Amino acid sequence: MAQPSDDRPGLRERKKARTRRAIRDHAMRLFTEQGYAATTVEQIAEAAEVSPSTFFRYFPTKEEVVLADDIDPVAFESFQNQPPEMTPLEALRATLTDVFGNLSEEDWELERHRQVLIASVPELRAAVLLRLSESVAVFAEQVAKRVGRDPADFEVRNFAGVVLGTALTGFSEALEQPMKTYIETMDRALEHLQQGLPL
Repeated sequence: MAQPSDDRPGLRERKKARTRRAIRDHAMRLFTEQGYAATTVEQIAEAAEVSPSTFFRYFPTKEEVVLADDIDPVAFESFQNQPPEMTPLEALRATLTDVFGNLSEEDWELERHRQVLIASVPELRAAVLLRLSESVAVFAEQVAKRVGRDPADFEVRNFAGVVLGTALTGFSEALEQPMKTYIETMDRALEHLQQGLPL
């Protein structure tokens, strides 16, 4: 007899997700209370009630606790699932509303806290800059998949780089705002790009 399908993650996956979230939440709290540099992996592990070895199974470094972006995979899936008749920018704007419009307030606060921390800690800012070309390449792959092009095509990579630059500007302006204002500001930045960046 066929069993009913169930897309919910299994018990093991849910437990892993809870452990990862606990590590991250305690890390963010400690970073705020005593500073990023002064906080050790051992302190984070103790606060989350896991061993240091368990910490490293979830995050290879302390830096990665902050830099790991849990929203990207959800956003990429939404981007690919937008109606095929949409242009990449239209699909991106729809993705923004879809993904951030469905974030819980708790998840939004975590994301906002993460980005504020990156902006305020020099070594985290430097790490983000070092990963910038990788971010462009990853986004170019998503764009190429949607439009049926090669990710290495100049136009695809140029598009990815321009969009990320535009998003970065909009993000920095909206970071301290409520989630609704953030969505509006980011959409405005992408709309300006869609219009050809008129001045």
